[in-house]
Amino acid sequence: MRIALKLALAATAAMLAIGAAQAQERTIKIGTEGAYPPFNNLTADGKLEGFDIDIGNALCEQMNVKCEWVTQDWDGIIPALQAGKFDAILASMSITEERKKQVDFSEKYYNTPPSIAAPKDSDIKGVTKEDLAGKTIGVQGGTTHFNYSEKTYTDSEIKPYPTAHEMHADMANGRLDAINDDIIVTQEFLDSPEGQACCKLIGTITPVVEIHGPGAGIAVRKGDKLADEFSAAIKAIRANGKYKEINDKYFKFDAYGAEGS
Repeated sequence: MRIALKLALAATAAMLAIGAAQAQERTIKIGTEGAYPPFNNLTADGKLEGFDIDIGNALCEQMNVKCEWVTQDWDGIIPALQAGKFDAILASMSITEERKKQVDFSEKYYNTPPSIAAPKDSDIKGVTKEDLAGKTIGVQGGTTHFNYSEKTYTDSEIKPYPTAHEMHADMANGRLDAINDDIIVTQEFLDSPEGQACCKLIGTITPVVEIHGPGAGIAVRKGDKLADEFSAAIKAIRANGKYKEINDKYFKFDAYGAEGS
């Protein structure tokens, strides 16, 4: 009996060890844009960096899996997920009802407000429809900011851009009257030498949940339980202090936003 028990225990331990090894070897491919600093950015030497990247790596560590990052242009990022190029999107993608028709989402991992910036000599006084009437507003295409601009600034010309980099360059070169983007991305640009020389923050926009959603989440293919794994990992790194450590590396406030929002 004792020999049989020892053999059974040894077999169980072996199975657990194999299971742990398999879990450790599991790889999740994550798609990101790599052109949206400080959230995700591809450096000149090909290295991905930013808040999204650090959060993704922390989540993978919490889930005991290996992260493999894949860069993808924003306008093709959901089709690439659906085609199996990667398993998840972690690229500051706002959780919206429209996108939920195509993908499933984790819970939010941050929520910051939109903003308007303009050239330093601009006469724009605020962020309302009336303030921006007759102006040309640059916005990254395929984003909640673009959707908001089209629905709100109906007396303005809305000019879409493939990336925030191109939008910033055009405003610095005097081709735009204003830009609409996340406050963190806008401030990153305004703090750069180029941004400091040309432009100023006009103000923040009160998010419209129906357009902007409750925050940025991690997108996965419809029906994939990976969304639940990411949600649990987000809660875990919020609880164990890892989220705060990453947050404080980039921001002077809690980018997560209000609990439950």
